[in-house]
Amino acid sequence: MKRVILVVIFCVGLISIAAYLFYDGRIRFNYPDRNEFPLLGIDISHHQGKIDWQRLREEKLSFVIVKSTEGGDFKDPLFNENWEACKKEKYKFGAYHFYSFCKTGREQAQNFMDVVPFDRHSLPPSIDLEFGGNCKTTKTDSVMVSEVRDFLILLESYYRKRPMIYATREFYQKYLLNDFRDYPIWIRDIYRQPKLEGRDWVIWQFANRAHLKGINTYVDLNVVNGKSLDPLLTTF
Repeated sequence: MKRVILVVIFCVGLISIAAYLFYDGRIRFNYPDRNEFPLLGIDISHHQGKIDWQRLREEKLSFVIVKSTEGGDFKDPLFNENWEACKKEKYKFGAYHFYSFCKTGREQAQNFMDVVPFDRHSLPPSIDLEFGGNCKTTKTDSVMVSEVRDFLILLESYYRKRPMIYATREFYQKYLLNDFRDYPIWIRDIYRQPKLEGRDWVIWQFANRAHLKGINTYVDLNVVNGKSLDPLLTTF
């Protein structure tokens, strides 16, 4: 009986350790093949705090996407600092907006355009579409899609690049599966390599609790579907 109890205690201990390592990002579900996906990048916001960009160089990143705005009036307090640092460090760089369900697409597009400067060398503007951390809304699906489209059209006209859509799998299945087919998709899936019905993804966010030199908090990791970001840099 004692042996059984010891085995149970041992197994519970192993499970607890494994659960902690997964929670803390020391172990993760995804390890993309760097030969297949050589371009590694991060997305950052004020939640990462002040970044030591000199130490971050050691991580050999290819691109950084910086949070700029949220909703109708929020500006990320570290956007300007992060944006300029990306240019100084010669990363491929871009900006993203966290889309609020409780503001109109036009209102949010104006917020983004007021904050993010036009730069022909930057990645296309990105819209972050997800349920987590968002507000509750009574908008119908058709209204939601219409307002997101307003946002995208305004940004495309201003920045002369087709915006990129970041989405969780849940949001993608509900709103994007049969719509916005002409827009590049940046998909989040921290459990497995994504396969999207009817189209390819451009960027895959494969981890959300990574530890990198120069950043004192968890950070998201992303890879590019291919060996170049140049197609996204084209203006019209």
